[in-house]
Amino acid sequence: MSRSKPEEDANDTDTRMSPDPFAAVLPALAALGAITSIAAINWSGQDKLATRTRTKRKTGAALRDLETCCLGLAEIFRRFQRHPRVFAGEGGQAAAPLKFGVHGQRIRADAQRLYLQLINDIASMLVLAAQNAFDVMTAIEDGDIDAPEEVFFGFGEQQDRLNTIIQSRVTLRVAVDTGAEIAERLVALVRELKKYQKGA
Repeated sequence: MSRSKPEEDANDTDTRMSPDPFAAVLPALAALGAITSIAAINWSGQDKLATRTRTKRKTGAALRDLETCCLGLAEIFRRFQRHPRVFAGEGGQAAAPLKFGVHGQRIRADAQRLYLQLINDIASMLVLAAQNAFDVMTAIEDGDIDAPEEVFFGFGEQQDRLNTIIQSRVTLRVAVDTGAEIAERLVALVRELKKYQKGA
């Protein structure tokens, strides 16, 4: 026996308008941007002053924690991809450009909880990514990591990809998929940096 129309719609009766998914995706992209800023050290790090304060943090710990951040961000983007209705602009807004106010949809209570949990995880990851990237950049400036230019060019390429997302105002889905690819590439680049830590 087929279900009646009211029964089919029952799952959608208890929905709420969600906060903008771009409000979750943008800070996740920003966390990737904090890590890709390592690219700049290849040039600006040459202008260092010998008198500046050295960090007390061990280089190995900073690299390890930065790798953990990259892995965490890769998982966040995979979670975006697993829930396209909430985070990837699926539905009527699929072709809309990256913009606040056009991608939000009505979602059920379980998706609301998912949104808030991810926002929490992203906020923590943004703080950690910025701090760990800064510590790794400091270690590079201090000569504790001596990587070849190719590694820095790799970070620069991912930085360019992030800039293209913003400048081209791609769709939310493209932003999420590209962010996932960038996060995976950053994992590999940080692992490459670890090979050039002095005394490792």
